[in-house]
Amino acid sequence: MHSTSRRRRPTAAALTVLAVAVSATACSSGSGGSASKDADSGTYTIWDPYPQFAKGSAWTKLLDQCGTEAGVKIKRTGFDTSDLSNKTLLAAQQGNSPDVLIVDNPVVSTLAEAGVLTTTDDNKLDTSKADPNLLAAGQSGGKTYGTPIGANTLALYYNKDVLKAAGVDVASVKDWKSLTAALEKVKKAGKKGITFSAIGTEEGSFQFLPWFWGSGAQLTDLDSAESVSALSLWKGWLDKGYAPNSVINNTQTTSWQEFASGDYAFAENGTWQLANAGKAGFDYGVLPIPGADGGNAAAPTGGEFVTIPVQDDAGRYATSQKLVTCLTSTANLYDTDTTLSYVAPTSEVQDKQVAANAELKPWVEAVKAAKGRTSDDLGTKYPKISEQMWKAVQSALSGADSPKNALAKAQSAVK
Repeated sequence: MHSTSRRRRPTAAALTVLAVAVSATACSSGSGGSASKDADSGTYTIWDPYPQFAKGSAWTKLLDQCGTEAGVKIKRTGFDTSDLSNKTLLAAQQGNSPDVLIVDNPVVSTLAEAGVLTTTDDNKLDTSKADPNLLAAGQSGGKTYGTPIGANTLALYYNKDVLKAAGVDVASVKDWKSLTAALEKVKKAGKKGITFSAIGTEEGSFQFLPWFWGSGAQLTDLDSAESVSALSLWKGWLDKGYAPNSVINNTQTTSWQEFASGDYAFAENGTWQLANAGKAGFDYGVLPIPGADGGNAAAPTGGEFVTIPVQDDAGRYATSQKLVTCLTSTANLYDTDTTLSYVAPTSEVQDKQVAANAELKPWVEAVKAAKGRTSDDLGTKYPKISEQMWKAVQSALSGADSPKNALAKAQSAVK
């Protein structure tokens, strides 16, 4: 083992940054459990953000199976996403980290910077099969701190009946110009155009990013001409009535509820709404979010990383590595990601998912084009950038400022 086996206690600053970094795509909440490490060396602790899966579920059975294969018992605790992140830092401060930690991908770089996680070089975890764009979300400073267990992202759901009534062929929607033209036709037909979440939280940034990246903008340059064009697109949709003013306060859940009413042509939302889409009562389809000039825009990746926290006893890493390898193996990923409603992080398992369910094809395409929010080595800089981004979006959409001025102020604040 390298220097990561010597524990560095997380700072108060790390705790503050982590509170901002919690993902917009968290799993459903629930009660946590004890943060204490079992003294029995034959018992390994696993913390995850899936409290909705109780003992006896497919997920907990897989954990127990991996423990049996590694020759140890598993003590698993499921936490709410934000609760898990904070408890992880506190446990690290106390020298009481879990052996395996499954954590929301934007938080990985914060935990890594705080000295909480081992690198894959240290723990010998093989990440070669993971798609590089998904693996990037767990990389910081040229090092990798885990492996993705699955991914979700954003795309456009569309109501086939609304588009048909408006005379819109969804195949014609290939870029921003053609999408806006489709929205115009829908409005003229007496229906509603598109709904999304632009709320002043990480959810708002999460939903704006496909348009931001789709313009060619970079997170290090918030006030670029490309960035202004993306925010101007959203503002133009509101001004023309193609999108409702409610998007300013919409969460991804309330935005979905608007689409589920059956009046909207399009909704920007994620894989986690697939089950609800099937219950909506109308025919729907999904297409990747288009870039400004065509092609698929990079949407932000949601989903978790399986990591191995730093331990005072470096001898535990070998067994922890066996557990992570088991959880993320080709043999187990298909069932795991079906249970978690994720697209798999490897092409091999993605192909298997599409073969079993053709409706997942556009989601696989979207995930292949997706990008980690902390990618480009942004790491812990991302939360501050994101906060200024959602503030600029709020300011522009509310009419308090122009897109150009709002983004100029955002860039100045980041600097």
